[in-house]
Amino acid sequence: MAVIVLEDLKLVPGLRLLGLDLGEKTIGLALSDTGLSIATPMQTLKRGKFSADATQLDIIISAQGVGGLVVGLPLNMDGTDGPSAQSARAFGRNWAARSPLPVVMQDERLSTSAVTRTLLEADASRRRRDDVVDKMAAAYILQGALDRLRNLR
Repeated sequence: MAVIVLEDLKLVPGLRLLGLDLGEKTIGLALSDTGLSIATPMQTLKRGKFSADATQLDIIISAQGVGGLVVGLPLNMDGTDGPSAQSARAFGRNWAARSPLPVVMQDERLSTSAVTRTLLEADASRRRRDDVVDKMAAAYILQGALDRLRNLR
């Protein structure tokens, strides 16, 4: 399977989408409901080599009934690719080369900032913010894709 655009996403009814916020040290995960309406923060994985990360994701995908991935694409503010966006695209290509699950890249500009601002407004401690920001950013990214998907249908 290749990396596709959201408009071309075809999921088996009843399967979920898994959202990924790829960081240098961690991967934040979020899971959609089966109706593809709501994204829920799930967990944060410690990042390693691609093969180890993919093995961890395979376990989650199997256990949760996932039919596709939404990977955050951290574009520069002017829309160009920087090193982080290139890394996210490489992750998507590597995943597509090893799995039949579709991969969609979702613009994630300012997602971490928005989540951090929300946590600050909720008066979350620095430690609490550090514990949840990646999985909440993944939920923010996934919710954006779900909202776009709903508008397409």
